[in-house]
Amino acid sequence: MKIAIASDHGGFRLKEEVAGLLSEFGIEYKDFGTFSEAAVDYPDLALIVAEAVCAGDFDRGILCCGTGIGVSIAANKVPGIRAALCHDTFSARAAREHNCANILTLGQRVIGAGLARDIVTTWLEAEFQGGRHASRIEKIKAIEQKYNRCSR
Repeated sequence: MKIAIASDHGGFRLKEEVAGLLSEFGIEYKDFGTFSEAAVDYPDLALIVAEAVCAGDFDRGILCCGTGIGVSIAANKVPGIRAALCHDTFSARAAREHNCANILTLGQRVIGAGLARDIVTTWLEAEFQGGRHASRIEKIKAIEQKYNRCSR
């Protein structure tokens, strides 16, 4: 499994925690930044990870910002991306098992490092269940195709 990770300045410390966890698990990852707490724009970093996952260069992505909301919104603008904001392990498991989420987003100002580690671990270990959930993912893809030309 290959994971793309990134954060803005508001999620920098949490991203570093996530990187450490991935290293502990021996999971290959690439850190796309930011590399300090100097202010940056979260859409830029979310786009890099979302495009890398969409292109198939990485199996999944993890994005962090202050709340996890901004990076989730930005990443979900890329067709084929299903970014899920999770602040608990139940949501993280469901995001993978039911929604086939390929990007996890986390908020540094919302959860602590210990809970983040549990969420990431749960999300990494969970697998898409398919079945009745697969038809719902197909419906999401149809929505993407319908509005692919929409500019607003």
